[in-house]
Amino acid sequence: MKELSVNHLLGIKYITKDDIDLIFETADHFKEVINRPIKKVPSLRDITIANIFFENSTRTKLSFELAQKRLSADVISFSAAQSSVKKGETLIDTVNNILAMKVDMVVMRHANPGAAYFLSQHVKASIINAGDGAHEHPTQGLLDSYSIREKLGGVGGKKVVIVGDILHSRVALSNIYALQMQGAEVKVCGPKTLIPKYIQSLGVTVEPNLRKALEWCDVANMLRVQNERMDVNYFPSTREYAQQYGVDKALLGSLSKEIVIMHPGPINRGVEITSDVADSGQSVILDQVENGVAVRMAVIYLLASKIR
Repeated sequence: MKELSVNHLLGIKYITKDDIDLIFETADHFKEVINRPIKKVPSLRDITIANIFFENSTRTKLSFELAQKRLSADVISFSAAQSSVKKGETLIDTVNNILAMKVDMVVMRHANPGAAYFLSQHVKASIINAGDGAHEHPTQGLLDSYSIREKLGGVGGKKVVIVGDILHSRVALSNIYALQMQGAEVKVCGPKTLIPKYIQSLGVTVEPNLRKALEWCDVANMLRVQNERMDVNYFPSTREYAQQYGVDKALLGSLSKEIVIMHPGPINRGVEITSDVADSGQSVILDQVENGVAVRMAVIYLLASKIR
């Protein structure tokens, strides 16, 4: 049986193209499983997984929990808001206490970039990064590529534009790494203040004009503005942002070709995309959510088989 080249999923930059192909092949199988009447397989009956979230999450946390339960793993969930972290306990102490309960795998979201990598150096369990600050969100990058592959038949040679708050987005970085590894061409589009200074060093082109970006691309991945990570104003007003970088049905209908609209969620309707775009036939937003469960099942299954 083929296996991953890594023992943890810390970021897309740590894995290979072969790893991505293997994850997608495995996800194809699990996608068929989750559409059966009985959506469960006994693959991980002997594995215990801890979900440790130091930041808020709806989709990612539910998606991971569902993926784990579909694989018959034992799951414990931990929310930092109700934990001893509030009493001053360190990250390593928190995790080691959980591992003392004989946990095999940890899924962690943390506000600090590099937290998952740091943890992987200090504890024995397999670590999956569910988002570390504005750094990476590898399973989101994988499920976005998987959704493009499903919709367009492949990722290689496709043109993808990522629109919005690139500066604070962990989704953008994971997507850039994953898409380029599979041979896609990537551009970013957004206000100058929300584009990282050294983005071109990643081999990415900046297109300041939204209409030009949409005319160029096959897929537009719309990111929300991450107000919770902003300590200053990066643009004059939300209304002005929506006028310059929001996609509505009129703009979408005026393009010379039909493009695919993606969004990692949560959506701020009326800001980066309007409701009629989010709910249109060109949008694969709910497909991304469904694919997220299959991709996370694949990642957990492949990492668990290395533990064994």
